[in-house]
Amino acid sequence: MKRIAILGSTGSIGVSTLDVIARHPERFEVVALCARSNAQKLVEQCIRFSPRYAVMIEPAAARQVRDRLRAANVGTEVLSSPGDIERMAALPEVDMVMAAIVGAVGLPAVLAAACAGKTILLANKEALVMSGPLFISAVRESGATLLPIDSEHNAVFQALPRGFERGLELAGVRKIILTASGGPFRTMPVEKLRDVTPDQACAHPNWVMGRKISVDSATMMNKALEVIEARWLFDALPAQIDVLVHPQSIVHSMVEYRDGSVIAQLGNPDMRTPIACALAYPERIDAGVAPLNLTTVGRLDFEAVDDTRFPCVKLAYQALRQGGTAATVLNAANEIAVEAFLDRRVAFTAIAEIVERVLDSTPLDGMNTLEDVYQADSLARANAKQALRAVA
Repeated sequence: MKRIAILGSTGSIGVSTLDVIARHPERFEVVALCARSNAQKLVEQCIRFSPRYAVMIEPAAARQVRDRLRAANVGTEVLSSPGDIERMAALPEVDMVMAAIVGAVGLPAVLAAACAGKTILLANKEALVMSGPLFISAVRESGATLLPIDSEHNAVFQALPRGFERGLELAGVRKIILTASGGPFRTMPVEKLRDVTPDQACAHPNWVMGRKISVDSATMMNKALEVIEARWLFDALPAQIDVLVHPQSIVHSMVEYRDGSVIAQLGNPDMRTPIACALAYPERIDAGVAPLNLTTVGRLDFEAVDDTRFPCVKLAYQALRQGGTAATVLNAANEIAVEAFLDRRVAFTAIAEIVERVLDSTPLDGMNTLEDVYQADSLARANAKQALRAVA
C-alpha cells in the first residue's frame, strides 16, 4: 500500500490522479489533499477518499470545508495555516507526493518533499524552472525519487534506459526530442495573433487544462519551460534537447540514440497515462485510458518550431545560456504577462515581448539559496509590471 499526499487535488492533474487511485484502492491510500480555494470539489474528494488531512489555502474556503465535512460526519482534519502544505509534503506517513500546485506558490512544498526524501510525482514545472540546481541537489542529498508527470517528460523517462542517471553519454543518448501540439494557433496567420482572445487561447485542440497552462500552450511557453525542466530532469545540455511540433499529440516525446535508433512513447492524449506510470512505477496498472488505435489516427505529422509564431521557445534556450536566476526571471515574467492577457490588459503577442524585455533587463545573479530564487522572482515580477505599461 502506497500512501500519498496530493498537492493541488482539485485541479486537472489532481482530479486525474484521484481517478487512477480510485481504480486501485488496494494499492493506494490518500493521506492528505491540498487545494487553493475550490471548497466544493475538496469536500467531495474528502467524502470519497477520507484523507487524514485536508489543506485549503484560503481561510474562508477552509471554514466552508470544515463545516461541511463536520455536517457529513467525515473525520478529516482541515488545516489552513501557513506552512501546512509543506508539512503535508513531509509527513512521515506519506510515501509519495503528487506535486500539482500550479505556479511559484507550490515551490516550498515540493522542496519540502525533496528534503524529506519522498517519491515525488512532479507536475509542478516551477520547482525545476525556478530552482533547478537547488531542487535537484535536495533530491540527490536526501535520496528522494523524482518521477516526471508532464506527458513529454514522462515519455522521455519511459524511453530512456534504466541507469540513465549516470549520464546521457554513457546511456548512448544523442538527443531528447520534446513534442508540442502547437496549440490552437498553429496555423493561424501570424498577423492575426495579436487579436486573439483569452477564450480562444484557452481552447486547446487536444487537452483539457486550466486557463494559465492553456495560454502557455498557445504561446508554447509551456514547451519553453519543459526545455528547462528537461535540462535538470535528465542532466541534459541545451544542445541535447530539441522541440518538434506534432499536432496529433500521439507521440508524446522521443529519445534519439547514438546508433541511430529513435524510441518514442505513444498514447492517447490523456494525463492519466503518465500519472499511472508514475504511481505504480516500475509496474504498470490500468489508468482508464482508451487503447490507442493507430488506424483511426491515420497519420502522424511533425513540423519544426516557427520562431516567429512561437518566440517563447527560443527564450528558454536564452535563459539556459544565461544561467543563474534567468529561468526564474523568465517564469515570473510569464506569469505576470499571462495574468494580464487573461484580464484583457495586453494583447496575446505582448506575452513573449514582456518576457523578453524582463529577461534582458533584470540582473541575473547566482542561485545559492532559496532566498536568491525568491528575490529574483520578486524583482522579475516588478519589472514585468513595468513592462506591461510599455506594451499596453
